[in-house]
Amino acid sequence: MYVCICKGVTDRAIREQVAAGARSFAEVSRATGCSTQCGKCSCFAESLVDEAMSRGVQIQAVRQS
Repeated sequence: MYVCICKGVTDRAIREQVAAGARSFAEVSRATGCSTQCGKCSCFAESLVDEAMSRGVQIQAVRQS
């Protein structure tokens, strides 16, 4: 689904950036251009980054146990 219509950024692209090592919304925004034009998507995009990072931490915890 498109999160940022202005830059054509999808939820998948955001999750892929986190999986590739981005550790903040600012890093994802710099890499994708998300929320760099009108900014209306910033709250939702930031929640996706937080969710992806949280899931990444949970997956790492399961792999280590």
